[in-house]
Amino acid sequence: MPDKHDVLQLSSPASGITEMWLNRPDKHNAFDPALIAAIHQTLNRLRDDASVRVLIIAGRGKSFCSGADLHYMKSMVNFSNEENINDAARLAAMLQALQQFPKPVIAAVHGNVFAGATGLVACSDIVIAADDARFCISEVKLGLVPAVISPFVMARMGVHQARRYFLTAEVFDAAAAQQAGLVHECVTPGALMAHAHAVASQLLRNAPVALSETKKLIRHLVPVPVAPAVTAHTCELIARIRASAEAQSGLQAFFDKRDAPWIAAEPSTGQEPSAEEQHSAGKEPSADKEPSADKEPVQ
Repeated sequence: MPDKHDVLQLSSPASGITEMWLNRPDKHNAFDPALIAAIHQTLNRLRDDASVRVLIIAGRGKSFCSGADLHYMKSMVNFSNEENINDAARLAAMLQALQQFPKPVIAAVHGNVFAGATGLVACSDIVIAADDARFCISEVKLGLVPAVISPFVMARMGVHQARRYFLTAEVFDAAAAQQAGLVHECVTPGALMAHAHAVASQLLRNAPVALSETKKLIRHLVPVPVAPAVTAHTCELIARIRASAEAQSGLQAFFDKRDAPWIAAEPSTGQEPSAEEQHSAGKEPSADKEPSADKEPVQ
């Protein structure tokens, strides 16, 4: 039985199928160094385990994954530039390990799939989303950039969609994510894992070596730009940006429950804006102003 305190849990619902559960539910499964390391180490171990033929990635609690742990992200201002680069490189290495995993990977996502979580989605072979899933590539809202995840997400959704969602940082639903190419299928929340298991069972009917070689073929024909120079550029970029005054002021504004300094004050009408007006402005309805990870998480 998996330890309930482990940040990553493994289970095997059927022969050949392994589930990898992100398990920081109180933090909406936000990335921190321990979770990133656990995912990477587990992928390296499972890739050579003959009993694992299909991997399903899912998240405990209300969200699949909310992106980076913002408290940890803000603390990076106290790290050296080299430490910041190395930290970003560990996320890049984990995503590359998932992208190059030799067996079929299914991402079964629900709740919030924000920022860095879209990198996990983009590196998976098949993505099934609950109808209630909400997606957001939210970095620029806080003065950050979607740097490390960008090669993977752009390879999945294309530059046309990336221009919109990288720049607007808007929240979009599962149907829009499917239209953008991030998601293959949308199902009801209660059917999410059952459908993931059904797809996994279909994959098990196929020859394992042939599946692995087909994944290699896809990567060869349509490679994700992860050359060392590209990875170095994205890691150096996020290291520089997240330690900048703009990003730190954006993160502090988030924790202070106020608008970032670059947001111009709107003239007061004396009336509370409607939920629809707040949503169109990229804000959550004012009835819930708690700055938790399910509101504005980032990479």
